[in-house]
Amino acid sequence: MKTDDFISMLATGVTPVDRHAQRKSFSMAILVGAAAAVLMTIVLFGLRHDIRIMLVTPLFWIKMAFPAALAVLSLRLLLRASRPGMPRQASWLVLAPGLPILAVWLGALVLLINAPAELRWQLIMGLTWRVCPLCIVLLSLPLCVTITRAVRQMAPTRLRLAGAAAGLLASSIATMAYCLHCPEMSAAFWGIWYLLGMLIPAIAGAILGPRLLRW
Repeated sequence: MKTDDFISMLATGVTPVDRHAQRKSFSMAILVGAAAAVLMTIVLFGLRHDIRIMLVTPLFWIKMAFPAALAVLSLRLLLRASRPGMPRQASWLVLAPGLPILAVWLGALVLLINAPAELRWQLIMGLTWRVCPLCIVLLSLPLCVTITRAVRQMAPTRLRLAGAAAGLLASSIATMAYCLHCPEMSAAFWGIWYLLGMLIPAIAGAILGPRLLRW
């Protein structure tokens, strides 16, 4: 067989690779998982009775901005970690989720300093500290499933990092869904109990990543 014929045979039926396949896969995983988290919030917990008022309350959107920022940063980290050989210049993404956490902690510190001493403990503990982290973990489960399936279609090599980023992404989006129900409006509460609920899936992802994401 001539070389030209051999090359032609190999090229027969070859279709171009979709350069946006990764983003499409993650987008679908996030949309399906987020829809499931919102539906679970409505069915299991119910919406806040004053949700219409909250939608025009700036503090409510500040509360939503905390997990939203973590979701964006963890998604960027996950997209990098799902490709073989994450470049060194992207290493800053590993530390980037700390920025919104520090911002909330700073806001919480200002809030507590200016609050009367007898109210500080209430601002930290709120009314739902016993169930808040567990609710976030529960709502993150469908997102963990859909996002893990999307990552498995890629070729991650840093499995613990990818697992942690996937868990943080899932729990951050789940927290946004939980905000539709949660009555807590204190940054001191968010910086502890919301964060704990988001860290549990992230830590679980780091532990289980080598087993679940191996390809």
